[in-house]
Amino acid sequence: MLTSKERSNLRSLAQKIEPITQVGKFGVNDALIESLDSAIEKRELIKITVLENSGLVPKEAGFEIAEQLKAEFVCATGRKLVFYRRSKNPKVEHIVF
Repeated sequence: MLTSKERSNLRSLAQKIEPITQVGKFGVNDALIESLDSAIEKRELIKITVLENSGLVPKEAGFEIAEQLKAEFVCATGRKLVFYRRSKNPKVEHIVF
């Protein structure tokens, strides 16, 4: 569980990164979760976009994705979602709070 200060720090870091993928009309499926899982393991902080044609409410999709990734749902800003999970890989540069 993130504190409000940690969440604020992650939100500021997320402003500088581009979304890595989009959730489209196929919604949240296994292939999407697999690709997000490998991305979050390499980066720790990822941003994705929920397209309007997906039919999903961004915040609800964020909680669903975070649960499947076992990650923290940092925020939803419009249709952009941000997730954080500390990497288990020692070669990854960890985010310091």
